[in-house]
Order: sequence, then structure tokens, then C-alpha cells
Amino acid sequence: MDISTREMSLTVGEAAERVGLTTYTLRWYEQEGLVGRVGRDSSGRRRYTESDVNWLFLLTRLRRTGMPVRDMRRYAELARHGDNTLGARRALFEAHRARVLARMAELEEDLKVLEHKIDAYRRAEEESG
Repeated sequence: MDISTREMSLTVGEAAERVGLTTYTLRWYEQEGLVGRVGRDSSGRRRYTESDVNWLFLLTRLRRTGMPVRDMRRYAELARHGDNTLGARRALFEAHRARVLARMAELEEDLKVLEHKIDAYRRAEEESG
């Protein structure tokens, strides 16, 4: 599929840089079925549209929040099947949100321990110096 020259289009490297991925990771996302068919220019090179870049931004956020690749793949499959999968996509995101919130609570507790230790070391330094 050739993409219109009027539409924004980026090379693999440009798209990867824009979303903060390496080109290797971007190609891996494609191989894993996380990215749908990407348009090609008249020479057959991949060209990423604004819509493709927005999709990649979402994938990077899902990955950064710890979503397993299998869940990302499931989400991509559901999205390709259209609006009749809205409920399943919502449920997938709700389950992931619950995991993220639980992890955030754990990190808050971990941060409290770090703050306690930093304060203890600061006090010890003041008393010894």
C-alpha cells in the first residue's frame, strides 16, 4: 500500500526516534504483531504516519507501565477487530490499571523505606561531623 505524499510520513529511524525506541525495537514490535501493516513509499520502504506514531506511543506507554508483551499483542489483535471488541479492550486496560496501581503502592512503600534510610544517614553524618 503506497501512502499519500500529502500525509506526514516518517522513515523507520525517524519514527523510532520520535517515540523513543531503537529501530531494532520498532522492527521487533512489528515482528511480534504489535504494529499493523505500515505503509510503503514508491520504493517499498516503510513510512510511518501520524496514526502509526500515535499507536507506537501507546505501545511504549503500555510497555513502560509493565504490560506483558502477550497482553500488548492481545490488545493489538482486539483493536484490529474493530468496535465489537471495545469491552474486551476496556477490560484488558482495567486489569492492567489495577496492576499498575498495585505496583505504584508498592513503590510508595519502598520510597518510604529509602526516605527513612536517607534521614538516618543524614542524622548520623550531622552527629559525627
